[in-house]
Amino acid sequence: MLTRRLIMTGALSGIATMTARRAFAAPSLAPLPCVMAHRGASALRPEHTLAAYARAIADGADYIEPDLVPTKDGVLVARHESHITGTTDVASHPEFATRRRTQTIDGASETGWFTTDFTLAELKTLRARERLPDIRAANTRYDGHFDIPTFEEIIDFVAAEAATRGRMIGLIPEIKNATHFHQLGFAPEETFVRTIAAHEYTRYCPLEVQSFEISPLRLLHGRVQAINTQARLMLLMGERTEHVPDTAGTATPLTFGDLMTAEGLRHVRDYADVIGPSNADIIPRDATGAWLAPTSLIDDAHRAGLLVHSYTFRPENHFLPVHLRNGAGDNARNPQGSIAEIRHYLDMGLDGFFTDDPAIGRLALRG
Repeated sequence: MLTRRLIMTGALSGIATMTARRAFAAPSLAPLPCVMAHRGASALRPEHTLAAYARAIADGADYIEPDLVPTKDGVLVARHESHITGTTDVASHPEFATRRRTQTIDGASETGWFTTDFTLAELKTLRARERLPDIRAANTRYDGHFDIPTFEEIIDFVAAEAATRGRMIGLIPEIKNATHFHQLGFAPEETFVRTIAAHEYTRYCPLEVQSFEISPLRLLHGRVQAINTQARLMLLMGERTEHVPDTAGTATPLTFGDLMTAEGLRHVRDYADVIGPSNADIIPRDATGAWLAPTSLIDDAHRAGLLVHSYTFRPENHFLPVHLRNGAGDNARNPQGSIAEIRHYLDMGLDGFFTDDPAIGRLALRG
């Protein structure tokens, strides 16, 4: 398998050597294909908690993913989005009732509570809750157990785990909604750069920085690598018809579909090392959940000199292609179905993947 992945370190002179793309990139980088813990082991613990990250590391994740959003006082914390109504107990705090409001984020109107209206000290009074209680009812037993961790706390935690376990554990943070936060007066990229520069572990650990926007990656390109020479940048990709947020309303708006063309991918290589498409952009599904013919996205990206790390493999029947589901019920876990799904993508040349259950991801790699 090691001969089936090409590691991208710096500019590539060509793609003729793609048969070697599963070789090791550098001594401290995880081998490809690599397992990324999507918001931690979020199938087993409430997402973006130290418990979710701890379970992911114990289950063999190569990287853990903290999505980063700022607090009112500019501290980066781990939440999937600034909107925290569904992932914390904020609604049960009467002292914060008047902070419920409506705002527009990347063109979508949202109502609830937002991290940018709370200081870090105030956020630390909240407790995390399971995002998908109907599907992952077992996780609700942990509601109220854990707080919202800061990016710095996560770095220290991962560094401690790496030292204890004697293996490198990567970080794959996402800079969320940068354009929106800039409009509010925040500079998340600057805070991010200062933070990784201030911590010894993030100066040498496997590090891959994600964004759904182009501008943050252009801003971070070169600066992150000056701190951590092996760091990579990833352009996350939404649906093909969806506009890239920081190009919407400009003279040259782009859709993610524009960037998934052969020409678009060559331009992406100017500021990113990796693309992060959804699994459905690699193998589309019809209305019943059945797989359609696969696209050429993986091969096209490789020809452009880009790795492909897709999202998200989830172990419940609800999320699996219809032919891999079993009869245990829509919300039931189906590890064998998830393993089969992951292996099919790996056979197509996928270089890494996000999963809500890293233990299943590791089993898939042993096939």
